[in-house]
Amino acid sequence: MLTLASKLKKDDGGKTVRTTGASDSTHRVSIRDRLLTKGTCKANFPDEDKLHHFQLAVSPDEGYYQSGRFQFEIDVPDAYNMVPPKVRCLTRIWHPNITENGEICLSLLREHSIDGTGWAPTRTLKDVVWGLNSLFTDLLNFDDPLNIDAAEHHLRDKEDFRNKVQDYIKHYAR
Repeated sequence: MLTLASKLKKDDGGKTVRTTGASDSTHRVSIRDRLLTKGTCKANFPDEDKLHHFQLAVSPDEGYYQSGRFQFEIDVPDAYNMVPPKVRCLTRIWHPNITENGEICLSLLREHSIDGTGWAPTRTLKDVVWGLNSLFTDLLNFDDPLNIDAAEHHLRDKEDFRNKVQDYIKHYAR
């Protein structure tokens, strides 16, 4: 039987760390969170007195964007958790769901969403981190793009799209 703990143990080369006294539910949550981001995300607080403003580095370990390091700026408004955080990509990128100016198309960051996948007060910053990480794998969406040119480029020539992504990574995402 495959469990999250066994998957994590396999990914860590057979080592598991368990905090003494941690409840089973806390242990399960930390395993789930580690598997969702697979160590590909790292938060940085430029001003430790402003915990509502931070940067997130995402380093995908698979897919088109595998060798890049992408910086996001996250501002948590005073009205959080009734409204979503404001997120902007600081790294220039060739991506169908992120413009070259840093705008991001991610449904969970929408305050009002027709399909019900937008922001809700029950969402957390972990959901935002997971969503940003997933924009490079599971949530990469060529069918509903924000950067139409990138999506059309992928449709026309996948290999040339891959080359352009790698060129952007080489120049902007190291």
